[in-house]
Amino acid sequence: MHNLEIINGEASMFYCGDKPWHGLGVELEKPATSKEAITAAKLDWTVEKQQLYLPNQEPAHNTFATLRADNNKILGIVGSSYTCLQNAEAFEFFDSIVGEGKAIYHTAGALLEGKVVWILAKLPGEIRVTDDDITEKYLLLSNSHDGSSAVQIKFTPIRVVCNNTLTLAFADQQYLSVYHKRDIKVRLDDVPKILNIVNKRYSEIEESFKALLNIQMTDITLKKYLEDIFPDPKNRKDPKLYEYELAKVKSNREWAKYFFENGVGNDLSGVSGSLWAAFNGVTELIDHKITKQSQDRKLNTIWFGDGAVVKGKAYKSAVDLINV
Repeated sequence: MHNLEIINGEASMFYCGDKPWHGLGVELEKPATSKEAITAAKLDWTVEKQQLYLPNQEPAHNTFATLRADNNKILGIVGSSYTCLQNAEAFEFFDSIVGEGKAIYHTAGALLEGKVVWILAKLPGEIRVTDDDITEKYLLLSNSHDGSSAVQIKFTPIRVVCNNTLTLAFADQQYLSVYHKRDIKVRLDDVPKILNIVNKRYSEIEESFKALLNIQMTDITLKKYLEDIFPDPKNRKDPKLYEYELAKVKSNREWAKYFFENGVGNDLSGVSGSLWAAFNGVTELIDHKITKQSQDRKLNTIWFGDGAVVKGKAYKSAVDLINV
């Protein structure tokens, strides 16, 4: 069963190329402008907030439904302060960050009947970790219409040699995670500040990637790094469950070590044996080994679910080792 919405037999999504995944939705020969993207991904619909009523026809206190105007499907139940951000408004906002009218949108789509919408845009420039190891710079915007999450912007570099999606956490939560309150559009209008954060953060990311390259791992440091990312389970009350979870953890460590030694791109000159290779061993494990669901479920895990959490933890643990 797909998480992607299906409209007239096609997934509510477009893509160009084969990064970070391929094969679902409408394929475009080149990146799209925002207007082309919103049409190709079938996101040209709006959301309304409607009051809910009790059986006696009195308004339910602080209880509203978000409703898709094109098909009358209820997407979520929200409070009175919740403010809708339409798909077109999200694209307009992202245009102001990455460039209006530019063909830089690589994919966009909807999950869970439209409850979650995302847009992936490529930024100018690249991170050249070594001459042969290049990471391209992307930004991912996600918006929920069911009240489950804020509007979020994530830094999503993609390592070209292996298509690993290096989903990274960010520290500037107040500007890159905006809740659906009445001031949402005012907050999103602060484009210069957000753009400054994006540029500054990507400069820091580039510096950190190159610093990871300069640290050579030993058996001891690799073991500790992987144990930090995949710690022993805490639940010891149920022996069978504990043994099952411990076996899973140990398997993840072994596979991450395997990809550290044998992963795509980790044999490049200057990369082999480095902390950069260890970090990418974890990301390859998440993107290409653990995540074997259907492609849309894979997308959900890598960008929004457990996979994104593990990769964020792997990056933080690696950066912490730089500072030791």
